Amino acid sequence: MTPSQLTHSRALALAWPIMLAQVATATTGIVDTAVMGRFGSAVDLAAVGLAAVVFSFIYWGFGFLRMATTGLTAQADGANDAEETKAILLRALLLGGGLGALILLSFPLLSRFALGLFHAESAVEAGAAEYFWGRIWGAPAALMGYAVTGWLIGTGRTRALLAVQIVMNALNGGLDYLFVAAFDMGPAGIGAGTAIAEWVALGFGLLLVRGALRPVANLFDRAKLVALFSANRDIMIRTLALLFIFAWFVGSGARQGTANLAGNQVLLQFIAVSAFVLDAFAFVAEKEAGAAFGARDRARLLRAMRVTSEISIACGLAFSLLFWLGGGVIISRFILDPVARDAALAYLPWCAAVPLIGVAAWQLDGLFLGTTQGAAVRNAGLMAMAAYLVTDILLTQHWGNTGVWAAFVLGYVYRAGSLAIYWPRLMRWFA
Repeated sequence: MTPSQLTHSRALALAWPIMLAQVATATTGIVDTAVMGRFGSAVDLAAVGLAAVVFSFIYWGFGFLRMATTGLTAQADGANDAEETKAILLRALLLGGGLGALILLSFPLLSRFALGLFHAESAVEAGAAEYFWGRIWGAPAALMGYAVTGWLIGTGRTRALLAVQIVMNALNGGLDYLFVAAFDMGPAGIGAGTAIAEWVALGFGLLLVRGALRPVANLFDRAKLVALFSANRDIMIRTLALLFIFAWFVGSGARQGTANLAGNQVLLQFIAVSAFVLDAFAFVAEKEAGAAFGARDRARLLRAMRVTSEISIACGLAFSLLFWLGGGVIISRFILDPVARDAALAYLPWCAAVPLIGVAAWQLDGLFLGTTQGAAVRNAGLMAMAAYLVTDILLTQHWGNTGVWAAFVLGYVYRAGSLAIYWPRLMRWFA
């Protein structure tokens, strides 16, 4: 089988470890909450929840490091440039460590600013501050971990990625229990446990990629460094634009009343579950598109997009049908508050549309991120954000929360459409 002949079975083999790794990532917060809920007070639980949201927002904002590393690594790997493949990992590790150190140094100011946004009770703020100071020491490890994650995906070593996440979760859970149940450290123990787990997971990841951690002659090549920083800058802008869309969606729902806000939050969890699966195929598309770009193999790129998109569409359709037909049963069984339950049931059809409609946006994200088309993903993210904001403002004036959901679903159409504009230009590169 030649590299251009990606099969469905091969795509699934690459994707399933990514799915499980993402599920494992999500369960880190669940374990933190469960341990704090079992051994702490309501104030402690609220403090951990508040602080964890802040860290999630910060780290998600630095997700560009993973994305750029995946694309650049896949391209070097596709071009059979072993030295450059190693150099990309080293550069990304240095960048991640530097950014993590900046977060560490700026966190006294950053934590005060973040807590000021939420206006929580003083006891909750005090607990959140304890969590901050326990977890912040893991920032360099977390961002360097993004570099390792991106490199493993870019080289197709997705099972190694899963192994790293399992180590992280197992240690995090054990330390949570030790620090809170045995040592009664409260939120500070939860934060410290996660920080230690991040450093150990990084060490394990570096052990897995130790063959690439060797001196290379072109590590500080100016053109390569410019390419790395440019890719990260453009993807960061794109990521912030998408973060703004989600934040606006939550805020727009809040303006429709507490019931609609609660119902929307329930439905967002459905979307998050489907994203665990569908994002995995976008990651495979990212890896394969980057390799095809590096090899200048147009046939390989087109086949990679076709194979991964076929599987993603099938999974998106399955999720949409599952949410539409079975979502009501899940909501009725697990959401006890009648107002929130009724709101979630009322807008469930809109939620059910997202997995299928969103496939094109996620797959095109993978294509353009893998080929490191920085200007395209940046401009497309900004265009989609602007179109979504206009749509939400217009529709919510007349249709309330229905307009909120209609604009949100159309946001995925805008994301796909704005990226599709750049498809012909990318194809001309292979001519």
